[in-house]
This record gives sequence, C-alpha cells and structure tokens, in this order.
Amino acid sequence: MIEKYKFGSIVVNSQEYNHDILVSWQGKVSDWQKETSHDIDLPAIKNALVKSPEIIVIGTGASGVAQLSPAAREEILEKGIKLIVDKTPAAVKAFNYLEEKGVKVIGLFHLTC
Repeated sequence: MIEKYKFGSIVVNSQEYNHDILVSWQGKVSDWQKETSHDIDLPAIKNALVKSPEIIVIGTGASGVAQLSPAAREEILEKGIKLIVDKTPAAVKAFNYLEEKGVKVIGLFHLTC
C-alpha cells in the first residue's frame, strides 16, 4: 500500500503526497491536520480514533522530531487501541506489515524532520 517514503514525500497506491497524511487499512488517504507541525496532541488524533482501528501507527518524522503528547497517548490506550510510535521509515514498514496481515490499522505519518 505504501510504496515509498523519503524525506518530505510518501507514495500511497501510486499517488505521491508531500504533506503529512493519515492512511487507513482500506487504502483511504487524507490530510493529517495538526495545530503545530511537531506536536501530536488530542485534536491531531481525533480523525484516527473515529475510524475505530485496532492499531494506530504514528510516524514521527525522518529523525523523530514530532512528539506524541501524554494526553493523546492516554486517549488512544484508554480506547483499547494498540499504539506504535516510531520514526517514519520504521512506522511505514510497521503499517505495511500490519495492513498485509489484515489488521485494522491507521497510519499517521509526519514526512519531514
């Protein structure tokens, strides 16, 4: 599903994106809106939560600069959703693996830093 990631760019189902995105296990892609580029807070995860995934994978950027807030982490885990947070290259691999296994997974990918 995710064919390629490089700093600032990701290719999903043959479509290139140059901004942060949300990807669902159904192959749907949407913009990932965050109040600030490197802060992953409650409003930044709300669109992922409404899809009722089994797992949320968060890519924090090529160098891992973006940070998941404690409140957002707690909200995800309280809903019984598993969570993987890693640098974007590793997060892309985790998402693809889970999606191939048929897991209801949502990926939130920060594409730069």
